[in-house]
Amino acid sequence: MNGFYGRILKVDLSQKNFTIDAVSDEIHEKYLGGKGLAAHLLYELNPPGVDPLSAENTLIFTTGPLGGSTIWGSCRYGVFTKSPLTGLFTESYSGGRTPDAIDATGFDAIVIYGQCTQPTVLTVYPDGVDFHDAGDIWGMETYAAEDAVKERFAQPEYRKKGAVVIGPAAENRVRFAVVENDYWRSAGRTGAGTVMGSKKIKGILFTGNCKRSHADESAVKEFSKNFMKEFKDHPAADAYKTLGTPMLVKVTNAAGTFPTRYWTQGSYDQWEKISAEALIEKMDPKPNACGKCFMACGQLGIVKEGRHAGLKIEGPEYETIYAFGGLCLIDSLEEIAYLNDICDRLGIDTITAGNLCGFAIEASRRGKIDYQIDYGEVDAIADLLHKIARREGIGDVLAEGIRHAAKQWDLEDIAVHVKGLEPAGYDPRSLKGMGLAYATSDRGACHLRATFYKPELSGVIAPEQIEGKAELFLEFEDRLAIFDTLILCRFYRDFYLWDKLGEIIHLATGLEANETVLREKAKAVATLIRQFNLREGMTIEDERLPKALHKKLEDSGKVITEAELEIMLKEYYQLHGWDETMMPPTS
Repeated sequence: MNGFYGRILKVDLSQKNFTIDAVSDEIHEKYLGGKGLAAHLLYELNPPGVDPLSAENTLIFTTGPLGGSTIWGSCRYGVFTKSPLTGLFTESYSGGRTPDAIDATGFDAIVIYGQCTQPTVLTVYPDGVDFHDAGDIWGMETYAAEDAVKERFAQPEYRKKGAVVIGPAAENRVRFAVVENDYWRSAGRTGAGTVMGSKKIKGILFTGNCKRSHADESAVKEFSKNFMKEFKDHPAADAYKTLGTPMLVKVTNAAGTFPTRYWTQGSYDQWEKISAEALIEKMDPKPNACGKCFMACGQLGIVKEGRHAGLKIEGPEYETIYAFGGLCLIDSLEEIAYLNDICDRLGIDTITAGNLCGFAIEASRRGKIDYQIDYGEVDAIADLLHKIARREGIGDVLAEGIRHAAKQWDLEDIAVHVKGLEPAGYDPRSLKGMGLAYATSDRGACHLRATFYKPELSGVIAPEQIEGKAELFLEFEDRLAIFDTLILCRFYRDFYLWDKLGEIIHLATGLEANETVLREKAKAVATLIRQFNLREGMTIEDERLPKALHKKLEDSGKVITEAELEIMLKEYYQLHGWDETMMPPTS
């Protein structure tokens, strides 16, 4: 079928061999690729109840049917596995330049299972995979590791090359370690890097010259040309290029939804010091784009003054600013950039890391741990990040994640997470649709599966509305599920509406793809993933918000009640057509 290679690479680390299997057109037509194909493979290949850090857990890399094309926003890859943080299905995505190299290997998916006996680097290319001793690369921080993998294992006969690597945290099985590429790009949440570390894979070099065939290649190029003309000067594109995601600091503070002082307040009185404007003033960033992107949302800058002068980093992004700036009350953009850099080098998710640091601060203040750390104390927080990566002292407790730490310290009443994953920087007491998003997301308290903060913040739907909200929420969730089967960048969500999604799918694959058809595909993927999670032990009780988020915000008094959440959940399940237990059938 056009748009697909029809090949899956299966790598057995334990036996140091591989097979190349065919994938049927029927599977591609049903799931489209990307997230859909990966969910199918994970469900079929993972033994039920498998330990995420065992040899039997599979790690899957995919690009979608638009990979390697001229379609704007398509230079991305996904990584899928059973999460060592949540114990459930997980997906994470990253951009940069590496996704084109992954696609050029000529596979719709790379499935990795087993465990290496010693630290290893893989080279994936169109004919299969080579295994290399990682040697002194094991133990390196991520930037150095990425450079070493590219330099040592490149194959000159292939034009495209890109590497994904892990840092010391993943080597030590910290449960929220990331997969990194292009220095500052991360498949960041729920511990895909940890699974790489458990398999003793330090890095993977992807290289090749393959290119997907499309149903109408010239029409794809013409679509891309016209699309750029229509949207490259759009106000949304301009905002991302000039301000990046930190523009949300101002917006969320004004809405009272910027999580502050470990989820007790909804705004930060020092927000201007950590805003997009502060980033421009302190670091003079330049727009930095992934491949095939005219938004260039990455803000690549250098700290100009102070003790971190000369620090070069892309970011910090909004979520990192909220996690360290809001939750930990750090009022310096340069210091947040410093903590961001530590996380990147160690290879840990900044959202979970910032949440855990804020949680540790509360534990210390409440006398639950004998450890000196407090709000705003940058060096103590930096030291804690290193302790987490090394699993040293209380860092060993936090390395297991929020659920473990909360139980160990008897602080489950204040721990903020859903299914073991902490929320992003949108407080659901002010944006109540985000409460539904956090409760129902397959991978835990995720903001990206529906990005429902966007319609609530922009006035498309009232943030305080409860009844009827699930209908719009599900429309966003379905459309963005299709984004993930294609692996398109979220920031193109205002441009790729149903009609344009249908058009590019038809031009690339030849499939008919109107809104009705695509929503059925989205629901098929959602049901399959829910069946996977049910098989792995998820219950309906897991789809609730933590007690802490049902308490009033101290500064505004806003709250989301359990009754309000139940109304939205009931509507959501009914719209999905799931049975009276509010779950899909398990067979």
